[in-house]
Amino acid sequence: MSTAFLNGEFLALEDAKVSVLDRGFLFSDSVYEVIPYYDGRGFGLDAHLQRLARSLDMLGIAHPCDMDGWRRILAELVEANGGGDLAVYLQITRGVPERRDHRITHDLTPTVVAFCQDRPPHDPAALTDGIAAVTQEDTRWHYCTIKSTSLLANVLAADAARAQGANEAIMVRDGAVLEGTSSNVFAVIDGQLVTPALRDTILPGITRGVVLDLAARDGVDHAEPETLTLDALRGASEIWVTSSIREIFPVTRLDGAPVGDGKPGPVWTQMQERLQAMTDE
Repeated sequence: MSTAFLNGEFLALEDAKVSVLDRGFLFSDSVYEVIPYYDGRGFGLDAHLQRLARSLDMLGIAHPCDMDGWRRILAELVEANGGGDLAVYLQITRGVPERRDHRITHDLTPTVVAFCQDRPPHDPAALTDGIAAVTQEDTRWHYCTIKSTSLLANVLAADAARAQGANEAIMVRDGAVLEGTSSNVFAVIDGQLVTPALRDTILPGITRGVVLDLAARDGVDHAEPETLTLDALRGASEIWVTSSIREIFPVTRLDGAPVGDGKPGPVWTQMQERLQAMTDE
């Protein structure tokens, strides 16, 4: 993936550089989106751009583009990188002040960076056997609904999960299940598909919304409880994690114990088939 976009220009990825004074570099004062492209077409593109706009508004960062402007930039970037199945990374920082200062300067010009990466193929074993997850106490800040680049706590939690032989960490705060380090959490409990209701500590995932729409379309009993307890999650017959790039992965081991019968369940299979049909279209 050789072409990047930086502040209005398309240039070689290795030539895309930002100032050391950029507030995104110094303070993680920035937001981002990762958008999956299938055969050169963005999946859930408008939903990603709407979430980007909400994140910018919540941080008070000026909007560099309107929706049509973003669509044109990303379409040209994808074409410049050969199209196909890609993951497009888009980041907007507050910009570059004259000096490092914690106080926010409100008249800055935002820095806009975008580039492409190949979407890695799924490990077939992850779909047939499922993945392992562990639960961890949530140490992140309280505004996870903003898709901020302040991801150090997520990175450390994911690394701790890998050290335990797991693929994902599920964050728990005061006994309530929230989300994974880079995913939303679903479970099937007593025959009902559930995912925690959105709040400041949960990112409104695009694939999360798609799954809920598909469940409603298929007549699958589902709910968004205000609290999903850790005890309830441990008693679930199915657990999944969802994200834009990974789509839907079944969790078949949680904290070392099997989930249900230790195999991907029928509700996951149904939703996986529906999502694959959407991406094929």
